[in-house]
Amino acid sequence: MKLNKDYWQNRYENQETGWDVGRITTPLKDYCDQIQDKSLKILIPGGGNSYEFEYLLSHGFTNVFVLDYAPTPLANIKKRVPNCKDEQLLLGDFFEHQGEYDLILEQTFFCALDPSLRTSYAEKMPTLLRPKGKLVGLLFQFPLTEEGPPFGGSKDEYLQLFSEKFKIKVLETSHNSIQARKGRELFFIFEKKD
Repeated sequence: MKLNKDYWQNRYENQETGWDVGRITTPLKDYCDQIQDKSLKILIPGGGNSYEFEYLLSHGFTNVFVLDYAPTPLANIKKRVPNCKDEQLLLGDFFEHQGEYDLILEQTFFCALDPSLRTSYAEKMPTLLRPKGKLVGLLFQFPLTEEGPPFGGSKDEYLQLFSEKFKIKVLETSHNSIQARKGRELFFIFEKKD
């Protein structure tokens, strides 16, 4: 099974989107609610239907972008959030994306990638962040197997993967996960090293 553009486009076209809870999840909502600077440049990679994007725009954030390489979820966002600008919806491959952001939000993108791409993800992320920029979100904590997506992982694996390029500010079991993911998610805040 190749987790490529066609795979994800087919999942959206056939509405095989079991990960999509139809709203921003509580851990990300609570994190976003405490951000004071609404002008931060924010990227949501592999964003899918991106209720995070919709939530941020509705709460006064103006510089938010969703990146996905399946066109259907971006079209879904445009229908749901007609006041967003076309340039905020980016169709493309994360690993080829160029840009510089203050904050990148991670919500079910990492776990959807083939695990062989995890090192590439950890190397790409800091190239998209400004100095002291943050990568924030959720990572699954359940055993990594060949079954997926979603693919699991462990705190030890994530520490090993991200510690070289990031200061690990927070990496702990999420206390406010949605019911279906309780005890299975780690909330994290990683800050780009100088």
